[in-house]
Amino acid sequence: SFAFVSLLSLTSAFAPSFKPNGVATELMAGETSTEMTPSSSKPMFDAFLDEEAMLAESTFPIKPDDLMKRVKFILSDECGIGTKDGGECLAEDFEFVAAVVGPIGREEYLGALGNFNLEDAFDITSNFFGMTVDPMQPNRVWFFNRVRGIHTGEFMGAQPDGKEIVYPPQAFHMDLDEEGKVKEFGFYTVDRRQGNTGGLGGAFGFMYGVGKPLPIPECQPYKRSYRFRLLSFVGGLAQKFSKK
Repeated sequence: SFAFVSLLSLTSAFAPSFKPNGVATELMAGETSTEMTPSSSKPMFDAFLDEEAMLAESTFPIKPDDLMKRVKFILSDECGIGTKDGGECLAEDFEFVAAVVGPIGREEYLGALGNFNLEDAFDITSNFFGMTVDPMQPNRVWFFNRVRGIHTGEFMGAQPDGKEIVYPPQAFHMDLDEEGKVKEFGFYTVDRRQGNTGGLGGAFGFMYGVGKPLPIPECQPYKRSYRFRLLSFVGGLAQKFSKK
């Protein structure tokens, strides 16, 4: 919409310009720069990192391949991200943080999962993929999953009916300390239009999938706020009249 384009224009006015030597010059709104030419500007969208070189120079003691092996063990049924090993894999200063929940500490995290076992109600397939080590934060591992679960047991009052719950893709991160214990774990959904959980992830996705979401906005599919809808309406009118 017109309003969105205007917002992009405003933010662009304050964005730094990039020169070959990597020095950023802040351009305030209304100013011009004679240095911003096609021959001297640096492309924004093709600046990929040399991940291999950066990770090779990392001083973090656990190397990338070993770090990913450690994360796969932590995700396994043997460990269960602290739920199957008594929290042994979690650092004392561990935090869980997601889009809505958290940050919460180690004991609260273990207590919450101990009282809420999804495996009793669903036959869950996690479908993890795309694991990689962050070259700019070499103790962090990123990965995705696309959860599918069959409703096989009673859950929050909903009786099992064999329904398949299909999640949107979720992006996870796991930070480990030098001893290989988890310092931070979290995730976010990355495509709310996929699946049948209303774009929700984590336990909220199963709640919505069986028709038992909590009565709070955070457990409902995304809905634009009144102000956002009003802004879009006004922007649409402005764009319409600007073409006349």
